[in-house]
Amino acid sequence: MEEIDGNILVAMSLAKFGIRHMFGVVGIPVTSLANRAVSLGIRFIAFHNEQSAGYAASAYGFLTGSPGVLLTVSGPGCVHGLAGLSNAMANTWPMIMISGSCDQNDVGRGDFQELDQIEAVKPFSKVSLKATHITEIPNCLSKVLNSAASGRPGGCYLDLPSDVLHQRISKEEAETLLQNIQTQNNNPSDSTLPLTTSHEISEAVSLLRHAERPLIVFGKGAAYARAEDTLKKLVESTGIPFLPTPLGKGLLPDTHHLAATAARSLAIGKCDVALVIGARLNWLLHFGESPKWSNDVKFILVDISQEEIQLRKPHLGLVGDAKQIVETLNKEIKDDPFCLGKSHTWVEAISKKVKDNVNKMEAQLVKDVVPFNFLTPMRIIRDAIVALGSPAPIVVSEGANTMDVGRSVLIQTEPRTRLDAGTWGTMGVGLGYCIAAAVASPDRLVVAVEGDSGFGFSAIEVETLVRYQLAVVVIVFNNGGVYGGDRRSPEEIDGPHKDDPAPTSFVPNAGYHALIEAFGGKGYLVGTPEELKNALSEAFSARKPAVINVIIDPYAGAESGRLQHKN
Repeated sequence: MEEIDGNILVAMSLAKFGIRHMFGVVGIPVTSLANRAVSLGIRFIAFHNEQSAGYAASAYGFLTGSPGVLLTVSGPGCVHGLAGLSNAMANTWPMIMISGSCDQNDVGRGDFQELDQIEAVKPFSKVSLKATHITEIPNCLSKVLNSAASGRPGGCYLDLPSDVLHQRISKEEAETLLQNIQTQNNNPSDSTLPLTTSHEISEAVSLLRHAERPLIVFGKGAAYARAEDTLKKLVESTGIPFLPTPLGKGLLPDTHHLAATAARSLAIGKCDVALVIGARLNWLLHFGESPKWSNDVKFILVDISQEEIQLRKPHLGLVGDAKQIVETLNKEIKDDPFCLGKSHTWVEAISKKVKDNVNKMEAQLVKDVVPFNFLTPMRIIRDAIVALGSPAPIVVSEGANTMDVGRSVLIQTEPRTRLDAGTWGTMGVGLGYCIAAAVASPDRLVVAVEGDSGFGFSAIEVETLVRYQLAVVVIVFNNGGVYGGDRRSPEEIDGPHKDDPAPTSFVPNAGYHALIEAFGGKGYLVGTPEELKNALSEAFSARKPAVINVIIDPYAGAESGRLQHKN
């Protein structure tokens, strides 16, 4: 009778449960697991560092709606992978981390890379399980995959001891185990998610209907729920202005006539009723508090998590999937429609402010400033991206000034085409996110717009881009350091090490473009508008791995970007 080991059973289980991609770094004891997964049709993207692989897995969960899978070795590999797992939890994206671990018989004896990994991952995971015998593998995998995507999505963990991976059972028994799990998954138990009542839906619609200055805010939770069509119907049928959070951009085009992004301060400062869909009232939305928001604003909070609504204490909470809740609101409104209209005083005020602020920004953008500031190259990049049309590229943005300026200048017109530092403000996500985006959406070009500091966290993964020939163009805003060059005041330049480079400084005019050339990719060094336009045109047309090294004035921008008050 044919037998299989634990590595094969893990691979069979992943394939059976619909996993198509994995990210990770192989080694003891999981190399065979990765090879077996590939042989069963799962594409394994091998990274240099588990941190970047984890970031890729977390973003993959957001982009596809299915849990991203990270594979790591034991001990330090698991610890490195925590960056991605914690990022998935902070952003509420579905992801599982699978780590090998030491032989169970050697626990506590100082075995190779020994670590109590279950305890290590607990603060960063919804569920953490260990398969203590080969027969437990399918059930454990099913549980972590289902938990990662159920309710509020997040990271989950599965521990696979090396002895379990080497245990053997008959192939027939393995197939029976998998069939039993499949049967359970086809007959799920009743959801424990509380249902929003029709009375609550009616109350929400009434609040919007009678508001003088209503506002619709939506975030990455709405993007994850694929709520773009229902949101479009809600916005356009009611005429209510909308404001996306950074990762909600593109659910409705930034160019939509009801978009309030360019009038953000007015919109949140003066609205009297705010319908917040799939976005948390955290630091990104100023906690929903004054002085940014009005003291008497009434929040209608739509969230998949009842705990989130209990934490924020809105005027009205609607618990459920963002798309389903908005669909229900649309049905309620259809029976008794209302629409603000373009001449409504609130809509007119928002529109006027948007127009004024856009004109002010365009007056700055139209100037060709050399040496480059942040605005000139960002305008050129914006225009090059817009010229590509549909399908729009996925834009990955990180850095302080680079991300802040990019959020204001770059235009998103399609859903889930922007990835950035997210809820946690995580730097170093760029290359991992790029790889996830290229794998998840092979029909789209991926364009990273990164500061040189953000790029440096994971720059070696440009080799991964070349190895898999992914359609990713990385644009590095090179201003010689974190926030730029040496910005110290005279009194800060003192002490025995005063002649060292500033803590914020890198090597000036570093040749980042040469890094990808070392691996066979294409590099560009640019410092003028014409050079940048030519590089973008060539790189976008080629759809091959490339790095465009954009030399920026080291004193352009501001320390800490828009968060100077926190530094």
